[in-house]
Amino acid sequence: MNTEEIIDLDKKYVMQTYGRYQLALKEGKGALVTDFEGKTYIDCFAGIAVNNVGHSHPNVVEAICKQAKKLIHCSNLYYTQEQVELAELLAKVSPHDKSFFCNSGAEANEGAIKLARKFTGCGEIIAMENSFHGRTIAMITATGQHKYKKGFEPLPEGFKHVDYGNVEAVADAITDNTAAVLVEPIQGEGGVIVPPKGYLKDLKKLCNENDVLLIFDEVQTGFGRTGEMFASQTFDVTPDITTVAKALGGGFPIGGVLANGEVGDAFEPGNHAATFGGNPLACAAAKASIETIIDENLLDKAKENGKYLKNKLEEQKNLHKIVEDVRGVGMMLGMEMSINCGEIVKNAQDQGVLINCTADTVLRFLPPLIIEKEQIDTVAAVLDGVLGKIS
Repeated sequence: MNTEEIIDLDKKYVMQTYGRYQLALKEGKGALVTDFEGKTYIDCFAGIAVNNVGHSHPNVVEAICKQAKKLIHCSNLYYTQEQVELAELLAKVSPHDKSFFCNSGAEANEGAIKLARKFTGCGEIIAMENSFHGRTIAMITATGQHKYKKGFEPLPEGFKHVDYGNVEAVADAITDNTAAVLVEPIQGEGGVIVPPKGYLKDLKKLCNENDVLLIFDEVQTGFGRTGEMFASQTFDVTPDITTVAKALGGGFPIGGVLANGEVGDAFEPGNHAATFGGNPLACAAAKASIETIIDENLLDKAKENGKYLKNKLEEQKNLHKIVEDVRGVGMMLGMEMSINCGEIVKNAQDQGVLINCTADTVLRFLPPLIIEKEQIDTVAAVLDGVLGKIS
C-alpha cells in the first residue's frame, strides 16, 4: 500500500476529524520515522510529546511483548501486579503518592475535576484563557479557547476563565464555591507559553490560603519534557493534583490522576472508574518508559540538548525577521512567527523534518528526548533554508 491509497481509504472510511498532513508513516525508530515510500524524517513532534523515549524503544517494545503473552487485560475488580508496581514507581518519581489510571489526558482531567469536587464539596473550577485540556464536553468547557467549543453548545456549568499568568485575576475569581484552579505549567497547545517568574508559586500560595486545590495539567509537560520528570519540579511547586498521559506509556495509551494522601483518599469505591484504565499491558509499557527515562539519564539529556536546540532556534531569530520570539523549557520549545506557520511546516516536511504549527503562528518543537545534536543540526539547517525561502 502507498501513501495515496491510504489517504483515499481514510477519506472513505474514517470520520474526517483531523486536518492531516499528506503523509502516511510506516515505521519509527528513535527520533526518525519513515513513510510508505521509504523517505525518512527527523521527528520533532514526537506524537505531540508522546514518544519521549523515542519511537519503538527496545525496552518498551520488550515490555509490551512480554506482557502481551501473559495478560493483556482484566477488570479493575481484580488486582494486578503491573498496576501496583506502576503506582509505586509514580509515587517515587512524582510529588504524589496515590494514582488513578485511565486512558488519555482528557480522561485524566475529567477525573481530576471529579476528585477536586468530591474532596472539597464545591463545584466551581477556575481555568485559564488560552488553555487546552482535552476534547470531551467538560474539557472543551475547561479549555480557554473558543474555537474548540464552537458547535458543541450547550456546555456544562461550573467553569470560569481568567488570564494566564495573572494571580490577581485568580484571587478575584475565587468564591466560597471554588473547588480548584486548573492550570498547565506551560501552555502547550496555546503556543508554548511559559509562565511569568514566580507565578506558579504565588498561585499555590493563593490556593492554600483559600482552601482551594491546585491542579497541574501535565499531560504534555510530564515525563522529562521540561528537563525534570515533571514541570512542577522544574518550577519547584507541588500541586494538590497532577494529570498525566501522553509520554507516560512510551507510545502506548495510558493516562493518570496523581494526588497526595488526603486528597487521593477522597475517591471511594464506585466514585470513578475506567474499563481499560491501568490494564496490565498499558502499565507494563508505562513502567518500562519511566525506567528508561531514569536509566538512560534522559532528564539531563533533555536539559542539555534542549538548550542546544533553543540556541539553534535563537540563531534563526537573528537571521530571519519573520521570527519574533523563541521560548520554552527543556525539550518543549516554541518559535513565534510574524506569519501563519502552516507553509513552514509543509516545506520542512518536504525537506525531511516534522514540526508542528500551533496557535496559528507558533512553530512547536517537541522532539524525543533521545534526539542527538547531529540531528538537531540537520533540523536547524533545514529550518534555515525554509525560513530564508519564505522570508
